[in-house]
Amino acid sequence: MVSSGDSLSLRYAIRLRNGADIVSNFDEVEPDTLTLGDGTLAHALEQWLIGLKPGERHVFLLDPWQAFGMRSEEMIQTLAPADIPPEIKLEPDTLVEFSLPNGQSLPGRILEIDSRGVKVDFNHPLADCPIEFEVEVVDILNKPAE
Repeated sequence: MVSSGDSLSLRYAIRLRNGADIVSNFDEVEPDTLTLGDGTLAHALEQWLIGLKPGERHVFLLDPWQAFGMRSEEMIQTLAPADIPPEIKLEPDTLVEFSLPNGQSLPGRILEIDSRGVKVDFNHPLADCPIEFEVEVVDILNKPAE
């Protein structure tokens, strides 16, 4: 069974409840390989894989709080122009990767640009969205050392 830290061969799809695919690898020749906890898949989605066995295929109907969370006004921030690296092209309604001091990155959608700064929405793009998460565990490639 799948457990935290496992490396998996996996087919998956994330789609809105209206059926529109956000991402899917079911039509690809090879399944994706990922390690639970490495950040490839959202932590909230990884939890739905725990306990599954190779060969199992499931469709999980998830409310926003079970997947990418609810939108929060606190996640909308105005950044000073000096805080924006010059190589970032700023245009309203574009998604930009911002580097954090710890080396990680955080995507943000540009909402407004004016003389006071850049208003950025750091909520996940699928926040507030009920989704369908379809998964097929093809294989567990290795188990972490006990």
